[in-house]
Amino acid sequence: MDGEPVEIEMPVYLLLYKPRQVVSTVHDDKKRKTVIDLLDSKISERVYPVGRLDYDTTGLLLLTNDGTLANELTHPKYEVDKKYVAKVQGIPTNDELKQLRKGVKIDGRMTAPAKSKLMSSDDKKKTAIVALTIHEGQNHQVKKMFQAVGHSVMKLKRETYAFLDLQGLQPGDYRHLTPEEVKELKKLIAKRQKR
Repeated sequence: MDGEPVEIEMPVYLLLYKPRQVVSTVHDDKKRKTVIDLLDSKISERVYPVGRLDYDTTGLLLLTNDGTLANELTHPKYEVDKKYVAKVQGIPTNDELKQLRKGVKIDGRMTAPAKSKLMSSDDKKKTAIVALTIHEGQNHQVKKMFQAVGHSVMKLKRETYAFLDLQGLQPGDYRHLTPEEVKELKKLIAKRQKR
């Protein structure tokens, strides 16, 4: 352009295990640690997070410089499942879990149906571990959904994103997606586009 060669960056796809107290952004004006700070200097391309996880939420976060795929993965119409595991105060009843499955009202609108499952409960401490799978990504959605049925979230972790999981990673670790995984994600989006 204007006599200068234009370089096209190679697409980069990373899967990061986000620890607590790290911001899902490229820059933070409050000088908090960002997910970009966790990458080593070998990643020279400008990548950015696909969606976000709250400051105190841990788990799977994708980073890429492929804007098209990032937009498709975060768009609600493609219904990409994300599974969260939450430690909540109180022990949700079957009716409350059913409510989460049907959808609950948060910020004046109904959430899409979700999958919910009580994993374990501690009667002494009055806490429970609940898995919740959603495909939307509203701000603080999982916390607000649990709040809507009377249970505040004490700890939250995103365990899966579509078919991807955190296997083999510790908080703060990341890995490149394999070409097969990238192909699979694109295939998933293409399949949903045809519906």
